[in-house]
Amino acid sequence: MADSSPKPRIVVGSDHAGFRAKETIKKYLQSAGYQVEDVGTDSEVSVDYPDFGKAVGERVAAGGDVLGIAVCGTGIGISIAANKVEGIRAPLAHDSLTARRAREHNDANVLALGGKIVGEDEAIAIVQEFLAAQFAGGRHQRRIDKINEMDRARTGQT
Repeated sequence: MADSSPKPRIVVGSDHAGFRAKETIKKYLQSAGYQVEDVGTDSEVSVDYPDFGKAVGERVAAGGDVLGIAVCGTGIGISIAANKVEGIRAPLAHDSLTARRAREHNDANVLALGGKIVGEDEAIAIVQEFLAAQFAGGRHQRRIDKINEMDRARTGQT
């Protein structure tokens, strides 16, 4: 039986080191029927990953039915940058299991990948698992609530 739920819009972004992987992921997502918004970069010319992690994070945090995928060479820097945006939970995943658990347990809304760490086929498999998984709620919700409270405290909201 086919999944009849609407597919989320996917925001993708990368630095130069993640550009090729981002393009592969974008092509896969489009062929799978996802609406994709690409916030850059558009080549392998050197750029700064924080700009693109922030751009993905801000688009996702703006709301709506949207998830993000951010790619740099290792996935580390772009994950750190995306996580600076309030409301973003951007785990770095190097395999399908961690991508799935990030959605199920952490209600992750941005997936970070290392374009120089995982190959094209593995990147697609990781993205598939991330998108197929759903937040499990339950005991995990109170943990997400604590993370959200940390965000609010950091920004001076109560």
